[in-house]
Formats: sequence, C-alpha cells, structure tokens
Amino acid sequence: MNQLSLFDTEAFYEFPKDLLEYREHFLSKEQADQLKDKLLNTASWEQRTQKMYDKMILTPRLTAWYGDSKDYGAQEKERARNPWTPELFLLKERIEKEFNCKFNGVLLNLYRDHNDSVAWHRDKESRYGKRPVIASISLGQTRNLDFRKKDHHASKYSLPLPHGSLLIMKGDLQENWEHRIAKSIIPMKERINLTFRLVLDS
Repeated sequence: MNQLSLFDTEAFYEFPKDLLEYREHFLSKEQADQLKDKLLNTASWEQRTQKMYDKMILTPRLTAWYGDSKDYGAQEKERARNPWTPELFLLKERIEKEFNCKFNGVLLNLYRDHNDSVAWHRDKESRYGKRPVIASISLGQTRNLDFRKKDHHASKYSLPLPHGSLLIMKGDLQENWEHRIAKSIIPMKERINLTFRLVLDS
C-alpha cells in the first residue's frame, strides 16, 4: 500500500518516496500481539499536561520515553527517561539496519480509546535536526494518521495504520506537512504507537 486516500473522495494521493515509506506487515501478528501486551502492562506510562489557550490541560493520551537520550514534552519539560528494554532495542536495531538510519530514543503513545488523540503538529523541534527521520510502529486498534499542508489546510490526506505496520517519515515532511491522530465518534480499543527518533545533543 503506497497510497494515501483523500478525505471524502475516491481519489488517491501518493506521497513522494523521499517523504514517506510504509510497510503494512513489518511485524507479524504474533510479534505485534506480544509487544502490545507487554508494553500495555509494563511501560512507564504517564499523563502529562500542556498549555492550551492559557489553561493547563491533561494530554488526551499516555506517554513514555525510552532510550539513550533525554527528551522533552510540552513546554520543554523533560520526560522521565527509561533504559531500553530488550524488545525496544531489538526493534531499533532492526529498523536502523533495514532503513539505514540511526535512533537513540523512542516515544511511546498510548491511545486508550476513541477519545484519545494528538492535535495537528510538526515534529520540527531543533533537537531532532533539520530533516528528521522518525520511524512509527503501530500496535492494536487501527487509527488514521491525517496529513495536511502547513500552508494549505484544505489539502488533507489520511493513512490507516494497522496492527504491526511501520511508517517512516523523513526528508522535508516535517517542514511542509502537519499530522495528527483525531478523536473518533466510533468506539475504539487501545492503540500503542512507537516513534523512534534521533535526539541531538543540546
């Protein structure tokens, strides 16, 4: 599957391969099932706060950070850093080898149900470098990852990310495109998203 379906149409838009790479069955069902269950029950999940419209609110998802490097969340607050687990480290090494990239941390997001989400954003912080490569593995409930041009919000595209899939975001994607996981009116089960990143020294 190389194409992203346009919102509310039967047409398709294909992202250039220098921006996205997609592998639907990167993990087998058994591998994805085991990893999801392990992370759901053992990851150091926390719910953070962020500022929105001059008010502090709870983020509508849980997160955890693992790796060699520290990372920061909303308002540049440092995340608690956890050492690599064997499972996460082996995944990191496999992605690095197959896609010729380098990571030193992974951000885990837990979307507990259809009410959890992440708003439109770009992963464009200076600590990720100018053209970051981010590898995203999805576990559990299929959710749509929506894209839109940062300066042309009418152009919106959506890619379903099923259990065990891998999406590589790279090149100028973070410069020119925003992405999100939207809330849904349809009841949904848990989804865990692993985003492997290279955090540069400050």
